[in-house]
Amino acid sequence: MNAFAGERAVVVGAGTSGRAAARALAEEGARVLVTERGSIADDDALRALGVEMATGGHRPEHLDGASLVVTSPGVAQSAEVLGWARERGLAIWSELELGARLCTVPYVGITGTNGKTTTTEIVAASLRATGLDAIACGNIGHPFSLAAREARDALAVEASSFQLHFSQTFRPRVSALLNVADDHLDWHGSRRAYVEAKARIFELQAGDDVHVGNADDEEAACVSRAARCRVVWFRLGPPADQEVGFVDGDLVSRLGGEPEVHIGRPASETGGFRADAAAATAVALSYGVPAEAIREALLQVRPLPHRGSTVATVDGVRFVDDSKATNPHAALAALDGLRDVVLIAGGRSKGVDLSPLGEAAGRLSGVVAIGEAAGEIAEIFAGRVPAVHRAGSIEEAVRAAADQAVSGGTVLLAPACASQDMFTDYRERGDRFAAAARSLQEERSVG
Repeated sequence: MNAFAGERAVVVGAGTSGRAAARALAEEGARVLVTERGSIADDDALRALGVEMATGGHRPEHLDGASLVVTSPGVAQSAEVLGWARERGLAIWSELELGARLCTVPYVGITGTNGKTTTTEIVAASLRATGLDAIACGNIGHPFSLAAREARDALAVEASSFQLHFSQTFRPRVSALLNVADDHLDWHGSRRAYVEAKARIFELQAGDDVHVGNADDEEAACVSRAARCRVVWFRLGPPADQEVGFVDGDLVSRLGGEPEVHIGRPASETGGFRADAAAATAVALSYGVPAEAIREALLQVRPLPHRGSTVATVDGVRFVDDSKATNPHAALAALDGLRDVVLIAGGRSKGVDLSPLGEAAGRLSGVVAIGEAAGEIAEIFAGRVPAVHRAGSIEEAVRAAADQAVSGGTVLLAPACASQDMFTDYRERGDRFAAAARSLQEERSVG
């Protein structure tokens, strides 16, 4: 029997998440209306399923006769349409919640301010290395509601704070909270609300479930201790009992107590990737994956694009693309271990205080500020670094940074902000940075 036969569902937002929810609901027997503030590109597959489309904004009459609302991550929780739904007593779910209600196989859930995607990919690769048919899904790109209806053995689910806010039955066998730092405060309204949304990753866990916490992140660790299931830990230093950590560069597990289990070295030595590898190892071991399979996965998975890759070298200066560093916590992590850096930062701040970036001033030889937050970035570093420049485009920023850089140093794109003020997404921002750096490399090489 179809899970949603007889239901009338309204899906708010027609992005990737909304379309996936509409498809899953329609295929499970619901009558579905998708509403969108802007236009909706033709989707023959959805129309073939009988899904209705309403463009030009959300209206109260769209909710007439509805029994369920599924909202997309891009729709603010304070949006008027969700207020109308609450007034009518309608259930409001995220696409993640829809996936949880449809999923019939074990899954792990991973959240945090930074590192979610890499950690999820390593966990999925570890599961596959045991012979399981497993994929990474959720906020990572392949929606959970679609993956939940596929014939898989297990799923590794990346969960955003937007999705977790509207979750009710999401209960992973193993969960992880990687870290907590200011992000998306414009959507959540406060840091407390943001942290509470993240904590929902383990809210329903109990019994034999396991939660993985970060022993190096004081606030995240405090949140993780509230879990009502078994809690294990990861860290970048040597592990204590019930922890995964590093000894002489090797990942070592003490989740089973003595003796230690040596896992091996991750594919990258950057601090962010090492932390993600340790977290993924703790998750996989807690799920029951043997060390050999995790070791194989760690050799396969490398840093994803726009997460610290060197895209060009110009006159002895490395140009590093960390466009995915969309908050101060991630930007500071990208700077870890670097000296003589010209930082390119700025964009849409999402209501986040950018002042913590000032901690990095001593490692910087210059700053180039871009986007809506350019003024705030410039003010943070004024008088604290040798040169501060404002640029109107990423191409201008690359050339300005190259002029400030010293041989042997680094030009780092780590914006600490979202990209939508100037770009489609962080990928376009990183791609244009890389193209501009390579163009400069070729130009100066020819010269």
